[in-house]
Amino acid sequence: MNAIKKAKNVSNKFATNWAKFVIKRKWLVLLLTLFLALGLASKGNMEFDGDYHVFFSESNPELEAFDALQEKFTKDDNVVLVLTPSNKNVFTKENLVAIEELTAEAWNTPYSSRVDAITNFQYTRAEGDDLYVDDLSYESSLKSPEEIAKIKEVALKEPLLVDRIINPEGSVTAINITVKLPGESIEEIPGEVTPFVRKMIADFKEKHPNFEVHSSGLIPMNTAFFEASMKDMALTAIMILIVIITTLILTRNFFSTVSTLIVVAFSILSAVGFIGLTGIKLTPPSSVFMTMILTLAVADSIHILVTMLQKMRKDGLSKIDALIESMRLNFMPVFITSLTTVIGFLTMNFGDVPPFWDLGNITAFGMMMAFIYSTTTLPALMAIFPIKASKKQKEREEKKTGLYTKLGNFVVKQPAKLLVASLVVIGGLTYLANQNVFNDEFINYFDESVEFRQSTDYISENLTGIYNVEYAIGSGESGGINNPEYLKNLNAFEDWLKAQPEVIHVNAFSEVARRVNRSMHGDDEAFYRVPDNREEAAQYLLLYELSLPFGLDLNNQINVDKSETRVTATLKNISSAEMIAFSKRGEKWLRDNTPEPMHAIGVSPTLMFSKLGFRQADSMFNGNVIALILISIVLMIALKNFKLGLLSIIPNVTPVLVGFGIWFLYKGQINTGMVVVFGMTLGIIVDDTVHFMSKFLRARRELGYDAKQAVIYAFQTVGKALVTTTIVLIAGFAVLSTSSFALNSYMARITVIIIIAALIIDFILLPALLILTAKKEVVTATNPKVALDK
Repeated sequence: MNAIKKAKNVSNKFATNWAKFVIKRKWLVLLLTLFLALGLASKGNMEFDGDYHVFFSESNPELEAFDALQEKFTKDDNVVLVLTPSNKNVFTKENLVAIEELTAEAWNTPYSSRVDAITNFQYTRAEGDDLYVDDLSYESSLKSPEEIAKIKEVALKEPLLVDRIINPEGSVTAINITVKLPGESIEEIPGEVTPFVRKMIADFKEKHPNFEVHSSGLIPMNTAFFEASMKDMALTAIMILIVIITTLILTRNFFSTVSTLIVVAFSILSAVGFIGLTGIKLTPPSSVFMTMILTLAVADSIHILVTMLQKMRKDGLSKIDALIESMRLNFMPVFITSLTTVIGFLTMNFGDVPPFWDLGNITAFGMMMAFIYSTTTLPALMAIFPIKASKKQKEREEKKTGLYTKLGNFVVKQPAKLLVASLVVIGGLTYLANQNVFNDEFINYFDESVEFRQSTDYISENLTGIYNVEYAIGSGESGGINNPEYLKNLNAFEDWLKAQPEVIHVNAFSEVARRVNRSMHGDDEAFYRVPDNREEAAQYLLLYELSLPFGLDLNNQINVDKSETRVTATLKNISSAEMIAFSKRGEKWLRDNTPEPMHAIGVSPTLMFSKLGFRQADSMFNGNVIALILISIVLMIALKNFKLGLLSIIPNVTPVLVGFGIWFLYKGQINTGMVVVFGMTLGIIVDDTVHFMSKFLRARRELGYDAKQAVIYAFQTVGKALVTTTIVLIAGFAVLSTSSFALNSYMARITVIIIIAALIIDFILLPALLILTAKKEVVTATNPKVALDK
C-alpha cells in the first residue's frame, strides 16, 4: 500500500509540476510547439499511389506468382470499353463503323500495346491450300448487308469472342486496350492514360450518341483507388466542422474549442511531416489518417478541458487552479490511453497489407504528437485565453453531474443483476460474431456510387465476368507447346474448365490450335481438333503467327521459347472463398491428370485480393494477441494493481465481440479493412476503461470511499468526459463511414458500433465488476475528510 501511495504521489507531483511549468512559460511553450509542428510539416510530401499492387507486400506469394506469369507473357494492365448500341444490335453497318473508329482511336492510348475488338478479331479461313488471316470486319462502311450477316454469324459462333468480346445476343460488345506501363511515374495512370480514355469516350459519345459506354479493367480500378483517396481526404474538412460544432456544444466554451482545433492541427501537420520523412505514398486506406488523428486527438484534449471546466463551474476553482488540478488528474490517464492507442495502431504492421501498415504508423506517430501537444500547447493556450465560469454554467454543470450520479446509483444498487444480464447479452452477441462470413470481392471495395463499380456491374450482367483465374501451363521443353500430348492435355484442361459451374469463358492456346488446324484442312469441321503431328502443329503455328498484324500476336498467350502457354478462365461473380476453392480445384486437376511440367498454380489480381483478406486475418491474429498482452501489462503498471489490470481485459475485449455480433445482424460479411479493427479500436476502448478505473482508484486510495461510493464518484467526475469523447469519436467515424471505399467505410461503421458498445460496457459491466471484486478489500483513506456528493 505504501508503495502504491508513493508511486501515486510521484505521478501526481510530476503532473502538477509539469502543469505549473507549462503555465508559467506559456508563451515559450506555445512558440516551441508551433515551431515543432511547422518544422515537421515543412518536410511533408503527400504523394498518392493508386496502383492495386500497393495492397500486396513484396513477399506476398500470390503477387510473386502473378508477376512471374506477367514476365513470361504480356502484362494484364488494361482498359475495357463496353459498348451497347441503342438498337441492341452490334451488327449493323453504322454500329460496326463506329466500333472500328473507336478501335483505331484506342491504339493512341498512352502506353497501349494491344487493342482487341470484334472488328479487328483475327479471323482465319482457308481458300484451297492457302490460309488467310484478316480482321473480321475491316472497312465496315463498304460492307453489304450479306457481308455483315456473315460477320455476325462468324462472331456469334467464335469461342474466343462469345462471352468475352461479344455477348451471345450480339447486343453488347467490348474493346480491350492492353497497356504496358513503364512504371517510371505514379502519374502514368491518373495523369496520362485515364484522361485520354475519358476524353476518347466523351468524344465517341458526342459523335455516336446512340451508344452507351462503360469502362472497366485494371487501369480504371487503379484510377478508382486513386480517386477514392482524394475523396476520403476531402472528408477531413467535414470532420473539422463537426468537431468544432460538437466540441462547442459539449464544452460550451469558445476558447476550449479553438484550443482543441489547434492541438488537432499541430498533430496532423506533424503526421504530414512524418509521411514526407518516411517516404510513404498514400493509398485509399492510409489516406484517412487525417480523419483518424483528428478524431482521436480530440479525445485527449476533451478529458483535460472537461475536467478543468467542471472544476471551475462546479467547485469554484480559479482558471489556473482548475487547469493544474485537471492536469494532475488526467496526465497519467491521457498518457496511458495515448500509449495504448499507439500500441494498437502499430499492431497493423503484423498484417499483410502495406497500406494498413502505413495507416497504423502514421496514426501512431500522430497520436504520440497529439499527447505532446495536449499536455503542452493545450494548457498553455488555456492559460492565455480569458475563461470564466458563470452562475448559469455552474447550475448547468451541477444538473449534468446529478444525471451521472443517478446513473451511478442505478448501477451500484444491482451490480450482480447487471453483471449477469451483461454477460448473457455479450455471450449471445459473441456467438453471432463467429457467424460472420469473410468475403473480400475487390469490386465491392467500391460502393455503387462509384463509376468503376457501376460499369463493372454492368459488364458482369451484360457481357462477361470480371473475375478470372490464370494458369501458366508448361511443357517442360522449348517448343513443347506443339507436342500433341501437351496439346491434348491442354485441350482436356480447357474442356474441364468450361464444365465448371463458375466459368463463363476460357481462353486457351488449344482453341487457337484447333481453329488453325481446321483452316489448314479447308475449314473441314472434322479437323476442329488439336493437331496429331508435332511438325504440322509447329508449321501451322508459324504460318499463323506470320499472318498476324503487329500488336495482335500471340505473345499474350505464348512465352518466347514456346515452352508455356497461358490459360485464362473468366468467372461469374463469386465470393472470395469460392474463388480460392475454384483455383485449388484447377490446380488439383492438373496434378491428377497431366505430367509434372504442366502443373501450375492459379493466379490473377482478383485471386490475389481474394486471398489477401485471409492472409491478413491470419497475420493480424498474433499482432492482436501481442497488443492485448502489452496493453494489459501497461494497465497493470499504470493502475498499480495486478488484479484490476487483468480485470480490464474484459471491458477491453468484449466491445469488439459485441460489435462484430451486431455487425452479423447488419451485414453478415467482413472484409480486409475490418480485420484491423481489433488492434485499431483497442486503444480507443482502453481510453474509457482507464479514465473510469483511474477515477475509481483515486476515490478508493485518496478519498477512502468504498467500492460503491468510488463507482458513483467515477461517474460524477469522468462520466461527462467519456460521453463527450464518445460523441466526438462517433461523429468522426460516422463521417468516414460515408466513404465510397468499402474498406474504409466498413471499418468506420464497425468502429462506431464498437465505440458505443465500449461506453455502455464501461458504464454497466465495468462498475459491476469493480464493485463485486472489491467487496472484501480494506482501503485506508489518505484524505478521509472528503465526503461524497449525495
